[in-house]
Amino acid sequence: MKRRRFTYDEWYANLPQKRFCQQRIDNPFFHGMVRLICMDKVEEPIRWNFQNDNILIGDDGMKWLALLPDKEYYVISALINQKDEIILWYIDMIADSGLDEDGIVYYDDLYLDLVVYPDGKIYMDDMDELKEAFNQKDISEELFQLALNTCENLKLGLLADKKQLMKVSKACLQEMLRVI
Repeated sequence: MKRRRFTYDEWYANLPQKRFCQQRIDNPFFHGMVRLICMDKVEEPIRWNFQNDNILIGDDGMKWLALLPDKEYYVISALINQKDEIILWYIDMIADSGLDEDGIVYYDDLYLDLVVYPDGKIYMDDMDELKEAFNQKDISEELFQLALNTCENLKLGLLADKKQLMKVSKACLQEMLRVI
């Protein structure tokens, strides 16, 4: 498993001018930790090829919002364009999370992801990586099942109501924009 930090340190070389804010949010829609990265200046636009679609996910003026709900095993990342419109959500299934020694949220990525578009399309991503990790005994059967169950629960719950997902994301974005 890879340990990820809310700062997305691996992207820093390409983001020479950025603003980062992390804080706890407790509002009617969400309880947990939230992070916002505002990309003020990007060295080179960041593109992601997915499902034969070349998606711009990082450029001057774009934002990455991450939501880590209390007592859940997923992190929702909303990729947001310059008009504050959500391009897509990328949801990581996770094994654990916490705060590291410098107070930054971390999470242990369980390979399996969901990609959710505002029009309602949902795609599973990296199932092959999850299966390979299990087959090579990098993760236990318990963690393998946790990833699958979390994915299924998301599809039947939060992702079954895209309006609610949008409402939660927008409410958290507005709170974070007030403090960054």
